[in-house]
Amino acid sequence: METFPAFYPLQGRRVVVAGEGEPAEIKARLFAGSPATVVRLIGDAALDPQAYAGADLIFVASFDVDFLKAASAAARTAGAPLNVVDRPEHSDFYTPAIIDRGQVVAAIGTAGAAPLMASLLRAEIEMRIPQGAGQIAALLGEQRETLRAAFPDLAHRRAFLRAALTGPAADAAAAGNVDLASRRLAEAIAQGWSAVGRVTFIAVPEQADLISLRAARALNIADIAVAGPDAAEILAAHLRRDAERIAPPGPNAAALAEQARTGRLIVVVSAKPDRDLADTLAQSGVAVEVLRAAPAPVSDAVGQSLIRRRDVAAR
Repeated sequence: METFPAFYPLQGRRVVVAGEGEPAEIKARLFAGSPATVVRLIGDAALDPQAYAGADLIFVASFDVDFLKAASAAARTAGAPLNVVDRPEHSDFYTPAIIDRGQVVAAIGTAGAAPLMASLLRAEIEMRIPQGAGQIAALLGEQRETLRAAFPDLAHRRAFLRAALTGPAADAAAAGNVDLASRRLAEAIAQGWSAVGRVTFIAVPEQADLISLRAARALNIADIAVAGPDAAEILAAHLRRDAERIAPPGPNAAALAEQARTGRLIVVVSAKPDRDLADTLAQSGVAVEVLRAAPAPVSDAVGQSLIRRRDVAAR
């Protein structure tokens, strides 16, 4: 790890953006709606060291190289972390590609080496973060002490939180109805803990990047993964690092059911989901989900068909 990622609180902070044009506008827009005080400096004002007094974060942005040098020198006198746009060698920190969901923020950085790559990765990750994630996080933050009192057992608290993040309260938050989400969360806390385990069967896709969003999320939160070598690539990409891994054939239906009834989330990853095992678990009252692999893109399928035809013709 060449750079250390960190999140900088903005409440009561003073952010200075020096420069004109699109690079400066982009930096200023990053803080739209944030609790920070944003100060814009242009022209000669950006060259005055006194203008940067009291700054907590400083961005210098311009297409004018001479301006960048002079403004950066003035900004350095404030002693605050400095980012010189598109000049990583002169910056104290780099601006990552950001996914903003309010209190939930994800950032992807490349140590200033390949911003375009960070943007491409952001597009992939952004689809996996629900729009209401920030609102439900804020609600959970407000109820932190209540949650601890209601669920003193850490395992039970985690199980409850997993259910809350995918349940009615999260649905209401995603729809923008914060009041309803708050009421639903309070009702769920009042009802107390109950096991919310589940067994999810996931088919290994033909290509690792064809895994469905739902399957990726199931892997992200799984406690136990039953999977063989053919699933190694998608486990490496999506499975929680601290999840328990079990090689096939793994536990039988009775053992899986027992684990699920204690609130554990289990994924069984194989080339073809075991329908008989899924039916047995469902009949025993365990929540079961079967996720099929996404089909190969049409272009790939057509390409493979053409290759097969050429092979036949060559014979």
